[in-house]
Amino acid sequence: MLSYKAYCIDLDGTIYRGKEPIKEAVEFVHYLQHNGIEPFFVTNNASMTQQQLQLKLAKMDIHIEANRIMTSAIAAAHFIDDHHKGKTVFMVGADGLKEALHAKEIVCTEAAAEVVVMGIDLQINYEKLATACLSIRAGAVFLSTNSDHAFPTERGFLPGNGAFTKLVEHSTGVEAMFMGKPKPYMLELIQQEHGYAKDEMIMIGDNYQTDILTGIHYGIHTAHINSGVTTTDDVRKQLELPTYLLESLSEWTN
Repeated sequence: MLSYKAYCIDLDGTIYRGKEPIKEAVEFVHYLQHNGIEPFFVTNNASMTQQQLQLKLAKMDIHIEANRIMTSAIAAAHFIDDHHKGKTVFMVGADGLKEALHAKEIVCTEAAAEVVVMGIDLQINYEKLATACLSIRAGAVFLSTNSDHAFPTERGFLPGNGAFTKLVEHSTGVEAMFMGKPKPYMLELIQQEHGYAKDEMIMIGDNYQTDILTGIHYGIHTAHINSGVTTTDDVRKQLELPTYLLESLSEWTN
């Protein structure tokens, strides 16, 4: 399975569950690196910076350059910079989204704004949700890093950014524009920066509704791993199947 140049691998549920690495996935990354291939990590997690994710992976014996990590926060910052440059921005989110916006010199306000962007925020409160809703009701552009309603951890499945986004959508009657998987923006950024052809790329992940559909809709190969959100049995029931169905990534290293 060394026929691709860009291995785009999901993190939560594919490489690790919370703080627990998935052994077969770590070995697969080592296998790629041993063969001179540096993979990309493509995650809807907007809470952590590239450097924080790099450190987390290093503790699991995965050593990569920070710029090989693409997050939905980075995609959101690129989108705002490209389409809403100069507008005031209200952010709900954590370090990952804050740093991505800062890197594009996007200044955020704590008051009502012209753009609302939501990412997972473990300190979310009523006032933040209220400001977001008031801004959107007044006509603000409504962006969200990702639509994941839950994400896998060592504790089990916890509420994701999509659940909080749904609350704001329900209150305002306005649907968010999502930046993360299954939207193609992160894969587009990787392709644009490195010049890959689509037949040189593959998206690997555990979640059919995000990882696999992203790859399918973008027109690249996909591999579903039975290690997280969507079981193989459930994937087989879908109308569009991934290129590969794997129990674990050990199938590609043996």
